[in-house]
Amino acid sequence: MAYTQPELPFAEDALDPHISANTLGFHYGKHHATYVKKYNDMVAGTPYDDQSIEDVIVATANDPDKAGVFNNGAQAWNHSFYWNCLSPEGGGKPSGEIVAKIESDLGGYDAFKNEFANAAATQFGSGWAWLVLDAGRLKIVKTANAQTPLANGMYPLLTIDVWEHAYYLDYQNRRPDYIAAVIDELLNWEFVSENLLKAQV
Repeated sequence: MAYTQPELPFAEDALDPHISANTLGFHYGKHHATYVKKYNDMVAGTPYDDQSIEDVIVATANDPDKAGVFNNGAQAWNHSFYWNCLSPEGGGKPSGEIVAKIESDLGGYDAFKNEFANAAATQFGSGWAWLVLDAGRLKIVKTANAQTPLANGMYPLLTIDVWEHAYYLDYQNRRPDYIAAVIDELLNWEFVSENLLKAQV
């Protein structure tokens, strides 16, 4: 039951000029594809092969002997999730139920934006910044390398990839500029709202 890399939810050039087709070609076509292939190779013929990738991530999260399975599985899942967090029609302030939730739990959109951008900018080295639902409340967390909130019982709603391969071809060392472009121009708030509804069921 191999994990299939999902198709991008937009054309490779759809996020220009904020994320180039060149970056997406390498990021999705090389980095993400490699994580998927390595994960499938590692779990083939093992009991993990019959489990969902989410279950495998949780089962291997704290097992040093399964670090390879976890790292490649979590990176495969994180990237699949990340693509859906982006939209050519995205960015700006959200609407709907998520607005009230951000207001009550995070102090409003401007406070969310500042905290989320700071989490992404200050993640040392490679990793991710996340908006999650944790025990019914919104939280902003950051994870290093392949770590994912799934492994800690949190429900991911939104993420931004801050590995260098996500932005270096377009922004070089200007990670904050990449983060600002994603937040202001590309965040897919419809996907976030859908995740919030699923989390509350």
